Amino acid sequence: MVEMETADIETDLSLFKYDNLEQLPAEYRTLSAAERAPRIESALEELGDEVVVLGHNYQRREIVEHADFVGDSYELSKRAAEADAAYVIFGGVTFMAESADIITDDDQTVILPSMEASCPMAGMAEALQVDAAWAEITAAAPDADIVPITYMNSYADLKAFCASQGGLVCTSSNAHRAFEWAFDRGDKVLFLPDKHLGVNTAHRLGMEDAVATWDPWDPEGKAPSEVAEADIICWDGYCQVHERFRADHVERVRDEHPDARVVVHPECRREVVEAADVVGSTSTICETVETAEPGETWAIGTEIHLAEHLARWHPEVEVLPLCGDACMDCNAMRQIDPNYLTWVLEELVAGRERNVIEVAPEEKELAGVALERMLEV
Repeated sequence: MVEMETADIETDLSLFKYDNLEQLPAEYRTLSAAERAPRIESALEELGDEVVVLGHNYQRREIVEHADFVGDSYELSKRAAEADAAYVIFGGVTFMAESADIITDDDQTVILPSMEASCPMAGMAEALQVDAAWAEITAAAPDADIVPITYMNSYADLKAFCASQGGLVCTSSNAHRAFEWAFDRGDKVLFLPDKHLGVNTAHRLGMEDAVATWDPWDPEGKAPSEVAEADIICWDGYCQVHERFRADHVERVRDEHPDARVVVHPECRREVVEAADVVGSTSTICETVETAEPGETWAIGTEIHLAEHLARWHPEVEVLPLCGDACMDCNAMRQIDPNYLTWVLEELVAGRERNVIEVAPEEKELAGVALERMLEV
């Protein structure tokens, strides 16, 4: 599957799921940093406790500097639920804002500054594709109890699907526990949408030889019966940012910085994970740098903005992007332009809600079940 196909799928999904897509008004498009910063602060001051701004670790500096909380996706959703604010401005991507809507109170409104900020990996597991794959795989293994698990980086309808089929949601930190939970209740796991996290989790559990990949875009690929023989079936999705890292990036950074250690996200390829010193979620990556001794050198294998934040927040530690200038930002996060933030805040001041994320009631209830099951582990 080429990247253009992924982008097309994602755009279509965003337009299909939400019909309130609004473009940035012309008068906001040319705002400079010097113009928008005081306007954002003025709007925040006027809105006061009525609004909470969340900034994902992968957001650019111009967003996180205005955020009340900075963190990973589920951590931020929990912050939103704990806040008394009537409005939650989520500086992230669509699935994150959906998760916030699922777990916040009904009287809280979640706003995504730009409705075009849709995660490409989440778009790789579209509901119709998953329904069709589920029918084929379960038909090929009629005597097996297959438990679906979806990574947090997925849309609400996929979370709801997993709940309806006895499955659950996981994060990169608790994926291994979610797998164990599933195997206590069934014979096989279908893991969506990130194949790399699925494979890395299988290795952590000593089940690396029990993995097969389901590729919904390749009709000439493995037959359902062949895939269904595996205990762990990984959907052929991936994060474009983390798949970019290679084992030779690790080798090069160690050649150039002999004292450097490497920390990477488990969405990376297996060979990169094997070569790293530490593997973990964005929270783990942050903690690794936060607790490092002054003078230590850490190469970061994740989205470039987090590496830049950590270098700025912890100047006593040398923080390097693992693939240097070749490292990339998240295309979806990039859509949350600071001018969009200015717009939605000033619209709230004027009494108008823009780009509201609202999960359909039935999906919201089922997705909540999948999240509750995650909390059991």
